[in-house]
Amino acid sequence: MPDTALTRRPTAVVIGASAAGLFAAATLAEFADVTLVERDVLPEGPEPRRGVPQARHAHLVWSGGVLAFDELLPGLVDEAVAGGGRLVHVMGDMVSRAPNEVWFRRFLTTHHRILVCSRDLLDSVIRARVLADARITLRQGTTALSLEGDAARVTGVRVRTGDEELTLTADLVVDSSGRGSRAPRWLTDLGLPDITEREVDAGVAYATRLYRAPGTTKDIDFPLVNVQANPAKAPGRGGVILPIEGDRWIVTLSGTRGGEPTADADAFADFALSLGDPVIGELIKDAEPLGDIATTRSTANHRRYYEKAKRWPDGFTVLGDAVAAYNPVYGHGLTVAAQCALALRTVLRSASLTAPGTARRLQRAAARPVAAAWDLAVGQDAFYPGAATTPPTALERFLARFVDRAVETGARNPRALGALLDVMSLEKPATRLFSPDMLVPMFLGPKKPHLQAPPLSEAERESAVS
Repeated sequence: MPDTALTRRPTAVVIGASAAGLFAAATLAEFADVTLVERDVLPEGPEPRRGVPQARHAHLVWSGGVLAFDELLPGLVDEAVAGGGRLVHVMGDMVSRAPNEVWFRRFLTTHHRILVCSRDLLDSVIRARVLADARITLRQGTTALSLEGDAARVTGVRVRTGDEELTLTADLVVDSSGRGSRAPRWLTDLGLPDITEREVDAGVAYATRLYRAPGTTKDIDFPLVNVQANPAKAPGRGGVILPIEGDRWIVTLSGTRGGEPTADADAFADFALSLGDPVIGELIKDAEPLGDIATTRSTANHRRYYEKAKRWPDGFTVLGDAVAAYNPVYGHGLTVAAQCALALRTVLRSASLTAPGTARRLQRAAARPVAAAWDLAVGQDAFYPGAATTPPTALERFLARFVDRAVETGARNPRALGALLDVMSLEKPATRLFSPDMLVPMFLGPKKPHLQAPPLSEAERESAVS
């Protein structure tokens, strides 16, 4: 019999067991043996962990993310729903006011669904699914210290577990360690030039409190309630009610510089009543709070343009919040994490993980979903005073005005709403806003009148107090 040459299966190290890291590990397991390095000790079930301080605030997964979740890990969304999550119809199951203070009609004709649950539940479902893969090894309580290799190729990562330091060699190292990523420093330590970065910080602060679902709201599909801040009226103040598992409401309030919410329990409901519309305050003023208020101020949009680097080492890729972190109010981080993992899979199904240039291709592929979410977030936040070192450009101002017009049209026309949600949900590129579905009703009509109050039915209001 002829000799059979045994080829070594490639190896990969993923830094960070965030959603981005877990999705990356799941994708890479198709092509390599994966070691997942996590600084924290992960909880067994749907419990909070230290490495995700923002987990107590409202989270949602837009329909672009729902689709990506199930493409990466078929059945994952159903598992989250079985655990108490909910697929919310956009806008049928929502009461939502846009940043330009237009209320959306609750049209039922769009296909878009967002996944709503606590972040603890969602993380536990993703962890359980990904870590069940025998091709993935988890190293908990392990801190990544530096990259190994040189400016041409990364060959592994230096880590510390307890008092022990060692090097994990790998054909590919993926940094998904979040906002605090040290990848820029690691790359300069290898002799590579600085990475271009940009920050747009609207100065948003968040305050979140859990409530027991009031009245009989737990017995009906009570809508998500969202009052978005208006950048034209600084300080911008907004809030959201998310009905979640366990017959609870997550209520997150936000405010920009000079209008921030606080951890003062006595001021929470009053702040909600002070929003551009008092509907959130009215719904929670007599509700039973569950626990203290959690606050966060680390909400700046921050992007690192790795894909534009003139020199990039083989064997290294950066994903998730380590590339771009967004103001959480837009809810795009989880969707981008899943879409970046899909982008990796597409590249690796046509190129060897170990081939020269593959890491650069991976980085550029991941930049596409990052850029889509970045443009949406910055397109709003750049207009707050002091958000950026340079004012919005003429093009950015034109696009902001056009998006406002698109929102006004989508708020009262279901065809235009579908086009708007395709973009906001990260299902399709922004060029969708210039399609006939949007432009025809925008310029020719017919146009329903704008709503003058939140489209909350009388039965829904009564359920919150009964």
